[in-house]
This record gives sequence, C-alpha cells and structure tokens, in this order.
Amino acid sequence: MASMKKTALTAALSCLLIAPGAQAANWLMLQGTEKPNQAPAAKLWGFAQIEYQSTDDTKLKAGPWAGQKAAFNQMAPQLDTASGFNIRRARIGIRGANFPLDSNINYFLMAELGNNGITTGGNASQGQLTDASVTFNHLEGARVRVGLFKTPGSEELLKAIPVFNYVNFTSGTDRLLLERFFDNSTGDTARSASVGAGRDTGIQIFDAFRNGDWENSYAVMLGNGNGLALTDNDENKDLYLYLSTEKVFDNTVGPRRHGMKFYAWMQDGKRTISISGVSTEKNRKRAGLGMTYFDGKYRLAAEYITADGMIYGGTSGAALPGALSNNGTQTSSFSVLTDEKAYAYQLDFGYRVQPKLELNLRYDALDSGTEVDANYREFRTTTLGAQYFFNKKTSARLNYEIRSIDAPKLPSASAVHDILDTIDNRVSAQVTMVF
Repeated sequence: MASMKKTALTAALSCLLIAPGAQAANWLMLQGTEKPNQAPAAKLWGFAQIEYQSTDDTKLKAGPWAGQKAAFNQMAPQLDTASGFNIRRARIGIRGANFPLDSNINYFLMAELGNNGITTGGNASQGQLTDASVTFNHLEGARVRVGLFKTPGSEELLKAIPVFNYVNFTSGTDRLLLERFFDNSTGDTARSASVGAGRDTGIQIFDAFRNGDWENSYAVMLGNGNGLALTDNDENKDLYLYLSTEKVFDNTVGPRRHGMKFYAWMQDGKRTISISGVSTEKNRKRAGLGMTYFDGKYRLAAEYITADGMIYGGTSGAALPGALSNNGTQTSSFSVLTDEKAYAYQLDFGYRVQPKLELNLRYDALDSGTEVDANYREFRTTTLGAQYFFNKKTSARLNYEIRSIDAPKLPSASAVHDILDTIDNRVSAQVTMVF
C-alpha cells in the first residue's frame, strides 16, 4: 500500500510539474526588504477574517466516551460547539523603514486579536504578539532578520493568510507543523502555550538573486524552537533551512505574482517534555518539498512533508479534552507521540472562471504514527471550494470538506474504527478584509 501511495504521489507531482498553467510568490522577500525610499517610515495595516463553520455534530459511536461529543466535529479552538460564527483572525500591525539614521533597516510588528490557537492555550490572551522583527539590508546577498517572525518552510504556512485559498489548513500542516506545546506527555497534558503558528524567535540570514526570468532564494535561521514565546524554555535551538527557485512569468509583483516555483525546506530541533515525571529531550524534525504555479487563470500546487520525533496525537478516544468517561474513571486529555514518524502530502488546483471568481479543489493526506500499529492513522480530506474577490482587499471563501480517518493496522473488531467513523464532513465560509 505504501509503495502504491508513493507511486501515485510521484505521478501526481509529475503531472503538476508539466501542467499548462498555484499561486507563486517569494514570501521571504515580500516583507522587510524594500529598497531605501520605497517604504514609509510607518504604515499601519491589518486584516480580519469572519467565518462560519458547521458539522452534523455526530456523537462518538464507541469507546469510553460513546454518545458524547467528538472533538474533531467541534469548532476550534474552544471545541464546545459544532457550528457557529467566529472572528477567526483580527490582526493589526505596523511596519516601515527609512529611519533618519539608516534607511536600510526595516521593522515589522503585529498582534493577533482574533479567536484561534494563537490566543488560546497556556498564558495566551487576546492581543498576542505574533511578529516583532527588524531586517538589516546592508550586506548584498545576506540580509539579516532578528526577532519574532515566520520561519522559512512549508508554503502553506509561509504564505500570507489574506491570500490563503482555503478556510482551513490541511491535516498535515495542522497536526505536524502548527506545533502545540505541552509540559507533560501523560497526566495533565493541557497546552502550555499558544500554538506555534509557524513562527519562532531568532536570527535569519536570507536573500534572493535574480538571473533573467529566474529568482533563486535561500534562508538559514537559528531559533529558540519555542513558538510565539519571546524567550527560550531550554538550551536547545532549532535550525531552519530553505531553498527555492522560481520562474517569473512577467512583471507582476506582490502575493499574486505570476510564476512557477520549486522549493525545499528542513527544520531540526529538540523539545523538552516531562515523561512520568522525568524531564526528557526528544527530537522534532520536519522536512518538505513542493511546487506552486500561478498564471492568472490556473493555480496548481503540491507539497510533501515528513515528520520525525514529537507528533501531536489528538485527544483520548477523540473526546473533548477534559471530558469524563461514561464510567467516571477516565478524563480525556491530549496525547503527545514522542518518538514517532509521519508523512503528509497535498495536491491543490484552482481555476479562475472569471477575474473575480475562482473554483478550488484540494486533496490532502496525512499518515501519522507510522512506527506503531496502535498509533497509525490515515487522515484523508477532499476540499471543494470557491472564492470571490470583491476587490484587492476583500474576498469571500466557501468550502466543503469530505473527511475520513482510518486505522488500517488495527483488528477489524477494534472499537477505534467506530470512533473514527464518527468524523463528519465540514462546511465553512469566510470573509477576509484587509486594511
């Protein structure tokens, strides 16, 4: 089965690479790299996303929490309702350059006011700082960025959220890359901090080089490996590496530049977690490669991700965290797989029916906990979507996700199959406004 999946993925990637028409942009260079006198001293900006999500709220069909709410059928981040409205993101920031003493220095500050994984968990609160960085553009070929900022890596996390083509992330990005932080692997496993949000505090050396129609980029970053926290929680550091090459089709600039890009990235670090009361260091490695293509009408993208070490495992019996089992002897908690592996991939297609209307189709797969039969889960999601662009700063998205989770390595009589069969399809709608 694994060989068939890899063969299918290779074939799909090959088709994408030669297809006649995914959105391409150099996300490394879109922020903090303006030339002297091209950026204001201070520019206030931000965006808000209002959403509606809904499932059938099917109750757990088996297990110690049978008949209770299933966590994967509830709205994040509170997981207390299966449908409703939410202000998913509300970010405000200020950026600029052209300081009187040095016009080669840019800065970027941003805070999150919405209701999501950034503003919940641990000591998180509304008004959580998400970005606080300074970029030094003095050395040709080696720009330097320090502070809190997006880490170089997966296109899905690196790209700007206002131009993200779907309401929800893929399962691979959600469970492997949007890191949850825990102090303990058993017992009290409540999140100890905000979700990592693809960010870290550290230093990055990066730049892009243009050669005719091709633009080559690189980034090397050393970070705390502690997400949105401004300080380190242990003595370990994370290493991030990124390379990309892009064929630029025309002079279009910004997040919707026309082009075809190929990229690869790697993250290597350690996490400190308490196992049975003993503080232990565990590996957390991630790597990926992918491509994007966007020519104004056709959008194609593909990415493959591997994970080794610490992996998020969901909740006990898929019940709500903190829920008491029917016999009163167990409390559902988060699980952390400390020595596991996983891989994920996605294939994404968009077609601009007319300048303001785009139809989308995305298939994403995640095979998590591949080393131990009891941990192994196959997540599969097909997302049908459409987005309408009212103007350059306002858009609306509508998605329907066909979702499934399987445990193919467990006996057919296992109650886990009935628990996983509880997962519902999901409808989501979102309006994005940029100012």
